[in-house]
Amino acid sequence: MDGCDVSVVLSTYNRAERLQPALDALLAQMGSVDYEILLVDNNSTDATASVVRAVAEQARGRIRYVFEERQGLSHARNRGIRLARAPIIAFSDDDVRVAPDWVLQISRAFAARPDVDYISGRVLPRWLQPPPRWLTTAHWSPLALQDYGGEPFVSSRDHAICLVGASLAFRRRVFERVGCFTPELGRIKNGIGSTEDHDMQLRVWRAGMRGLYEPALVAVADVTPDRMMKSYHRRWHRGHGRHCAAMRLRELVPADMGPMSEPRDLVMLFGSPAFVYADVPRLTLLWFRALVRREDPFFYANKLRHVWSYLRTRQQLHATKSVRAAVAEFAAFAGAYWRKRSMRRCKQVAN
Repeated sequence: MDGCDVSVVLSTYNRAERLQPALDALLAQMGSVDYEILLVDNNSTDATASVVRAVAEQARGRIRYVFEERQGLSHARNRGIRLARAPIIAFSDDDVRVAPDWVLQISRAFAARPDVDYISGRVLPRWLQPPPRWLTTAHWSPLALQDYGGEPFVSSRDHAICLVGASLAFRRRVFERVGCFTPELGRIKNGIGSTEDHDMQLRVWRAGMRGLYEPALVAVADVTPDRMMKSYHRRWHRGHGRHCAAMRLRELVPADMGPMSEPRDLVMLFGSPAFVYADVPRLTLLWFRALVRREDPFFYANKLRHVWSYLRTRQQLHATKSVRAAVAEFAAFAGAYWRKRSMRRCKQVAN
């Protein structure tokens, strides 16, 4: 197979017992699209290699096994990108079963929309046990699930919605232009809350490129009992806050589904914009109101966990770069705040 239409990169780490369904789904694709599967073993210590060899024998050369010893999902994906032969490179996970027309839908979407550079679609749950009542769609982010309904939409710097990586495909030119995934922001072993997909999409938007949510592109992800526990969701939101702080996500995308911005003229305190601190009392009030009304206080508690983790991480990173004492930091913050307020008043008077 010298060349093909779509390269599918499937990264895995120590999930030999659950890998077969993901591979079977990829091998059962319908249509005439020529595709390859790159199975990137990210330093597994279980029977992953044996499982892949057994499946590959029946796959007539469609599967290529690759071992990546550098730990981390981004390293595994980047290895797949370098070895991919196709102009379209798609990614899925080892606990995901793609629909029989998944590759076909990817090919069709890119052919129909030359104006978009990456696509994602619905990632629906396969509950391995009945989910608890609190686990509504509002809590899907830690599970990497996604369903924005039946209408396609464009994801761009003007409509900044980061699409999940469990079912994600890019044109090769994206990586040639903006580079590969950032390992420092990626998932390592069993770590959670990573933001390598967010970082990649922000770089794509900055370069003037766009993504597409295509609801016809469907995948199903296994949701294990441990991921239905509140302790897992607490851990995820704390981890996500740390990763978002490392990439300064709140400065770049201040509001969900709002436009992307560039951090300029922001009033900062201990490495974070002032408006992030304002989220603490706002979310606390929403949490208390939800608690009184019994309207999912856990949702707002997790939002608070994310913000506190973000602020704490930004403060730690800021401390490594600044030697200012706390009093001097507050003085600088107050000065910047009043300067910005004065400039705003001057503009209002001028208008």
